[in-house]
Amino acid sequence: MLAITRRRLILVALLMAAGSVAYSQNERYENARSLVARVQNNLRRAEHFTPPNGKEKERYFNAQHHLSQFDRELARGNFDKDKLDQAIDDVKNVVENNTLSPRDRDVLAEDLRDLRELRRARG
Repeated sequence: MLAITRRRLILVALLMAAGSVAYSQNERYENARSLVARVQNNLRRAEHFTPPNGKEKERYFNAQHHLSQFDRELARGNFDKDKLDQAIDDVKNVVENNTLSPRDRDVLAEDLRDLRELRRARG
């Protein structure tokens, strides 16, 4: 009986430790995930300024898609530098080539700087 109780206690302790590690990994990337969400919101707002043509739509789609892929990896506790690099290139393409209001261009340029800083600091 005592051996069963000890086994249960050990099992509970192991499960709690595993949960703690998973929580700390998600918490570790919370700021990066907040940045990704902010950039995605800013891209959506900019996209509504002028209805984009085919190529502009593609640039918005690529930026959103690669940001989502990067965020998905962050949620799993993985910092995927390659996916972040793709997202940075895509946001840069939007800033440099899409029709944007001056405010949206400034906001996205700041987002681009923040994404690059995230890459530099983590990568």
